[in-house]
Amino acid sequence: QAINYMTLEYKGQLTGRLKISSVSTGKYVMPYFLSDFMNDHSGVELSIDVTNKKKVLESLEKNEIDFALVSVLPSQMNIDKLDLLQNKLFLVGNSKANITSGVKSNDAFQDLPLIFREEGSGTRQTMEGFLKTNTVTVHKKMELTSNEAVKQAVLAGLGYSIMPLIGLKNELSNNELQIIPMKGLPITTNWSLIWLKGKKHSPVSLAFLDHLKKTKDLITHKKFDWYEKY
Repeated sequence: QAINYMTLEYKGQLTGRLKISSVSTGKYVMPYFLSDFMNDHSGVELSIDVTNKKKVLESLEKNEIDFALVSVLPSQMNIDKLDLLQNKLFLVGNSKANITSGVKSNDAFQDLPLIFREEGSGTRQTMEGFLKTNTVTVHKKMELTSNEAVKQAVLAGLGYSIMPLIGLKNELSNNELQIIPMKGLPITTNWSLIWLKGKKHSPVSLAFLDHLKKTKDLITHKKFDWYEKY
């Protein structure tokens, strides 16, 4: 590995490792902001850990990574950030759900099972904040440990969930899932790349940051044009 790095450096190419930790739903976002950079720099090795928000922030705090991708900014950490894409969360059910006219009252979830992500998830944090702010009471609830598991449960008709739009492209276009109108939704945050304030960046992470600043708007327009329709 050292010989390979030296050979590439001798040829004037960028070398090293880029380490990113992403919240689980970020797997639908981060690859599109990495592909051109990785294709342009064959000497860069990429390491991505996809996990929940709690573990992402632990890695960031311990300075084990270059960047973290989150949809909810940490309040107790001194960070810098670069916003990449708006995050939108909607109430969704499967195509057989017969409440297309929307959820009209705060008692709506008395009979509708609501599916939550696990403790430590940014999506769960956002969802619980919405329910609390709007004094929505949930009588029946399930808890699952990944966005994909929640989506499969909703598809199977086990319940409803407030989910990030970013992971629902195929299911919405195939009419397998539907967005259910509800006052106060969608919730909007941002997908942000964050790093510790004052961090000493490697040449690779500096180059990646520079690449994102120049290309993120174009990537959003090219890769996420479907997203803007909702």
